[in-house]
This record gives sequence, C-alpha cells and structure tokens, in this order.
Amino acid sequence: MSGGLILGIESSCDETAAAVVERGARTLSSVVASQIAMHARYGGVVPELASREHLRAIVPVVRAALSEAGVGLEDLDAIAVTSGPGLAGALLVGITYAKALAFARGLPVIAVNHLEGHIHAVLLEERQKAAGEGSEMQVLRLPSVAQDDKVEGEEAALALVVSGGHTHLYLAEPGPGTWRYRLVGRTLDDAAGEAYDKVAKLLGLGYPGGPWIDAMARFGDPRAVPFAFAQIKNKAHLQGKAPRTKAARTAPIADLDAHFLFSFSGIKTAVLRHVELNGMRAGVEERIGKVLAGAGTPRTREEALELAPQAVLDLIASFQHAVVGDLMKKTFAAAESLDVARILVTGGVAANHELRERFSAEAARRRVRVSFPTLALSTDNAAMIAAAAWPRFAAGEFASSDLSADPSLALGR
Repeated sequence: MSGGLILGIESSCDETAAAVVERGARTLSSVVASQIAMHARYGGVVPELASREHLRAIVPVVRAALSEAGVGLEDLDAIAVTSGPGLAGALLVGITYAKALAFARGLPVIAVNHLEGHIHAVLLEERQKAAGEGSEMQVLRLPSVAQDDKVEGEEAALALVVSGGHTHLYLAEPGPGTWRYRLVGRTLDDAAGEAYDKVAKLLGLGYPGGPWIDAMARFGDPRAVPFAFAQIKNKAHLQGKAPRTKAARTAPIADLDAHFLFSFSGIKTAVLRHVELNGMRAGVEERIGKVLAGAGTPRTREEALELAPQAVLDLIASFQHAVVGDLMKKTFAAAESLDVARILVTGGVAANHELRERFSAEAARRRVRVSFPTLALSTDNAAMIAAAAWPRFAAGEFASSDLSADPSLALGR
C-alpha cells in the first residue's frame, strides 16, 4: 500500500485550512488562516467576504501546509476537501482548488462531509496519542482498512457534534471499508454555538461569542437565573417534516426520538427578556467599545467586572450552565439508550472549559469513556478532513469530476 499521505482542504465557513495527514493517524502539518478579526466587526460571518478571503488565502495556506510537512505534490496519494455543509461560495473555493490540483497531478479527490470531519478530529487525536505513548511497533501499526473489514482498532461511539452551525448526535460505527453514521438527535432551531454568539452579541461581547461567554462565566453564579429546558414533544403537524434549520435536508422529526432533540432558541429569548426586565442594557455600548478596541477575554474577576457588573456575570454563568446541562442530559441519555460506552464530543463548542469538565465528571460517574479533540482540532481545520478521508481512500471511494458544493449536505441516515 502507498504511504497514505493525504492533503486536506477545508473552507466551509470562515477558516481557510490545509493539512497533510498520514494514514488518518499522524498529522504532518496543519495550517489555518482565520477570518475572525475581519468578521468580528459585523458580529458574525459575512458570506461574500468569507469567499473573497478564501480566494486570497487558499494558495499560500496549501503551500505552507506542504512546506511544513516537508512534502511536495508528487508525494501525495490523494486530496481531500470539504464538500458540505457550509457556505456555498466558501465551499466552492476549496473544491475548485482541490480539483485543479488533483487534475494537474493525476490524484484522486475525496469528498468529506464537514460533520464527519469533526468526528474524526477526536479519532485522529486518539490515534496520535496511542502512537506517541506506545512502542515503535505501535507507531508502525497505523489504522488500516480493507473492503471487507471494520476499521482496525475502532469501536462504535456516540458523537456529539456541537458548534456554531451544528448540534447533532450521531451513532458512529466502523463498518466495511468506511464508517457508518446514524442520526440520533439534533437541534430543531439554533445550534448551541449560535445561541452563544447571539447572547454574546446581545450583551455587547466579542465575536465569536463562545470564548467570551466561557471566560466570563467562571466569575458568575451559575444558579442565579433559573433557566430551564422543556421536554420537546412530538407534534402531529410536524410529522414527516424536516426541522426548520439551515441544514434542513435531514431525517424527518418523526424518525427521531424527541428525548434526543435540542432547541436553543428559547433560552436565547429568555436571556433577552431577562436583560429587558432587569434593565441590563446599560453598559452594552461601553462593552462593545472596549471589545472593538482590542480588550481580550478577562482572566481575573477584576478584569471581568471592568467589562460587566456582577448581575451580568451571573446571567452569563447561568446561561452557560443551562446549555451545558441540556447537552449533557440528552447525550448521556442517548448513550444509555443505545448501549454505547464511548462518547465523542467535538466541534467548536467542545473547546468550552465547563463543558469538558462536566462531561468528564459525568462520564466518570457513569463509567463511560468520553473523548475530546485538542483545542486546535475543535474548531474548523483541515487535519480532520484528511483524517476522515483515509478510510474512504483505502476503500477506493473517490469523488467524480463533477463534484460541487452541497451547502445542506446531510450525514448519515
């Protein structure tokens, strides 16, 4: 078999990324060009600007990834690229460049679902740890796949993909050739990370909202505001209809257990009402000014109180405590229902410190194994795309020449 070097390209939203990964288990390079600073002034991603920045960054980012890995295009075995879901224009930049490189070098292209990439970010981290902590023999035994065999050394897991655009629960199982995914639960409206961004914007904090909420929540009382999530019930008029979300082409609500469905629009509205009823709008403009002037996330209580009064810190802590609690409750309930002893938590929100601490503690209490990617692999990156492509490469699952962007691409069945 070949050396298994795959160049991954990711451009689904506001990160232009490229990475070289060996056999889905060893990262030789990972380069990310972030657009956060540009989009921060607008409080969110502007699709047209994102596409333009991808066009500017794609060539130097890929060159940097190859240089950092110490390889050339002639050393690659395949090029993997995110085909969806994401912003149409942004996806097309990565896909077009990947196809051009592949055509020039006679390489196969592997299309990767962005959500599958996030799941493989955790698997990649686990494989690298196993190789780094083991003997030389273990380093040489990188995961391999045969058409009729399961992915070597892997077991089924429940994956929570939680980010600014997605909140999904998948049963991920190693199968013949490639992994299989079954959608178990999802959000019906806002993603968890989207709720973080909107609450942060409401309170005059920076973009993306996740790091700001996480940093300031530690200085507040998480039980000061009693937010609660109602149990989602199956509604007759929604039977057979897709959820009202950005990625609506997915399993109908009727096919999913209501106990594993999420909804974050309600708590976002509850925060707004609490702010209005308690006169917390004062100071928002001042906070926005400090953030735009370059004030970083607070590291001490004094720094936090310079940005917001204690009542706002308590509100932030209560919001985060409720969101993390809802994610935990439904994830562990799904794991118990499916009888899986392994949970993967991934996506941008997986970088949240409280989420990691509470998930780890609950997993230990239940004697369930929980894994997270590194902070660098939690957010969008291309190493996860290259890692997810390896089983498909080994199974000979290559994209056709008419590959194009699919902004609403679904994962699993």
